[in-house]
Amino acid sequence: MKEYTPHLEFTEEITEDIDTQVENLGPCKIPNPMKLPEACFITDDTRVSLRVNYNYLKENLSQGKEIPSLEVAGPRPFIYFDPSKVKAGIVTCGGLCPGINDVIRSVVMTLYYSYGVDKILGFRYGLQGFIPKYKHKVIELSPDLVKDIHTMGGTFLGTSRGHQPIEEIVDTLERMNIQILFMIGGDGTFRAAYKIKEEIDKRRLKIAVIGIPKTIDNDIWLVSKTFGFDTAVELACNAIRCAHTEAIAVPYGIGLVKLMGRHSGFIAAAATLATKEVNFCIIPEMDFDLDGPKGFLAELERRLIARKHAVIVVAEGAGQKYVQKDPPEYDPSGNIKLGDIGKFLKEKIQEYFSKREIPVVIRYIDPSYIIRSVPANVEDHIYCGFLGQYAVHAAMAGKTGIMISHINDQFVHVPLKEAVKRRKQVNLHSRFWLSVLESTGQGPLKND
Repeated sequence: MKEYTPHLEFTEEITEDIDTQVENLGPCKIPNPMKLPEACFITDDTRVSLRVNYNYLKENLSQGKEIPSLEVAGPRPFIYFDPSKVKAGIVTCGGLCPGINDVIRSVVMTLYYSYGVDKILGFRYGLQGFIPKYKHKVIELSPDLVKDIHTMGGTFLGTSRGHQPIEEIVDTLERMNIQILFMIGGDGTFRAAYKIKEEIDKRRLKIAVIGIPKTIDNDIWLVSKTFGFDTAVELACNAIRCAHTEAIAVPYGIGLVKLMGRHSGFIAAAATLATKEVNFCIIPEMDFDLDGPKGFLAELERRLIARKHAVIVVAEGAGQKYVQKDPPEYDPSGNIKLGDIGKFLKEKIQEYFSKREIPVVIRYIDPSYIIRSVPANVEDHIYCGFLGQYAVHAAMAGKTGIMISHINDQFVHVPLKEAVKRRKQVNLHSRFWLSVLESTGQGPLKND
């Protein structure tokens, strides 16, 4: 399935200074218990350079600055925590995504078998699990308990959305003597993780906070690709093929598929490239006109007259100027609730062609919850295993306030404060998006 995942296009060029310095809880003095050849261990001065904008590169070189680089992840020859005494916690937050259970399993197995850590707790239902009033019991995690959870979708630990008091979360960590906290989540989770880390620093506690990026939309900054994305694209392709089959079965058939992507259209764009059956791909990053001689509806009419069928893929966050409530509503996590662009387009298409007395047949498919809830595919199984292992290596070496990232074909440590500064989106001038336009043959869908 590699043909639709040009990873370099998923990693934007750096155009501004970023802080890549990783924080450590203290010096590492304990020999790593892993029985590995010496060449397998990584030192902190092993780094990978980031892709930088050409003008930014020239400016840096002219000022004698180094090209921004990130610390490479992996087992260190010496570690900070004593495995016989450390207690670790794991929590999963936000929406479901294929591969969460793989990451949980990998973290537990690596802690237990590679380092000998046998005190591992799972906090239930996201950050609610730390707050006493919810009365969610913690789970003692062991290899025997988690050995088969990668075969299941969802999250073994449960999840929740919404803000929780940071002070109470750290109170729980302190009260339960947790030294390492693994947080599996997206942008909102990482913002909470950084606040937890700041509160830990304020109290001068020795607790490592490690983030593992989870977002099916693939929109986390400084990550080439998030886990679950490959699975999501694979299943999205199945939905598109079904829509195409339905569309070509009748005269003037239209297959309309709504896919995930609140702010970033990577799933819609990648699935479009993979199937080669999509005629219009509409994503949040692009503006489009509905009406007018060069608008979407007119272009759709020209397609139907010429070929008698059409397939449309739209990301859930696209075209919000048409469907967003005023004033906007927010979910428990503080995200703006999206209007339903899929149903809106279906109604507008029916209305438009009814006036022109063209008997269109629309098949509308929204596979979002099916995609979110399935187990990971083979590629994501492998990827999640690596993420869990590298998260444990970082934690045992006393790294804190970081997320584990895969970028430029290397697993690296990225400071959380940098990861949450912006959201990754499809570059409309990139080769990736231009390939989408070539595949669909769609125009700009704008009148000006």
